[in-house]
Amino acid sequence: MPPDQHLPTRGWRDDARFAAQFVRAPVATASVWPSSTALARTVADAALGSVGTRRRGPVVVELGAGSGAFTLELARRLEGRGRHLAVELNPALAHHLAARLPTVEVVPADVAELPTLLAVRGLPAHGGVDVVVSGLGWSATRPGRDDSLLPVVASTLADDGVFVQFGYTFTRWAGPARALEQELHELYGEVTTSPTVWRNLPPAVVHRAARPART
Repeated sequence: MPPDQHLPTRGWRDDARFAAQFVRAPVATASVWPSSTALARTVADAALGSVGTRRRGPVVVELGAGSGAFTLELARRLEGRGRHLAVELNPALAHHLAARLPTVEVVPADVAELPTLLAVRGLPAHGGVDVVVSGLGWSATRPGRDDSLLPVVASTLADDGVFVQFGYTFTRWAGPARALEQELHELYGEVTTSPTVWRNLPPAVVHRAARPART
């Protein structure tokens, strides 16, 4: 990875592009506005704090990368180490992100196919990912349902892997959010939640789940 100064900077055009994609394809985009820099930094702290000193390069996978709010911050922290995959269903956002960050492996696909996406890229489908960062809305992970994505994500993580999921504070007591927190506690040995990130629209929290349980 080139030095930080060679990474693209985030601007209002990126935010406007994201909002425009929500209008055109709300199901594929999920959120009306991208996450703030403050939230991206909190997510990156939770995601990479435990892998920063590893000798080998970490494998980091993003789900729902959007316009790259988290992607850019993660790339900054990784500095070219390991592999960084960004999965984004919206083709326009995926194309733009790939053009902006050519060192990131942008995958224009459905996150439900995560094990297959890993396998076709020469990565273990199970137990080989160090960090999964989710930019998906809580309801998009389908917590508490038979088709929940959370067990799939947990199965891809290494024994000391970490899953990071953000969510909006004002929906934290809604059914999907409560189901997600319950399922995280069932799937991981350690679950923590950040203080509210007020510098985000709307304010958000970040869940960090570590030590995936093995059945």
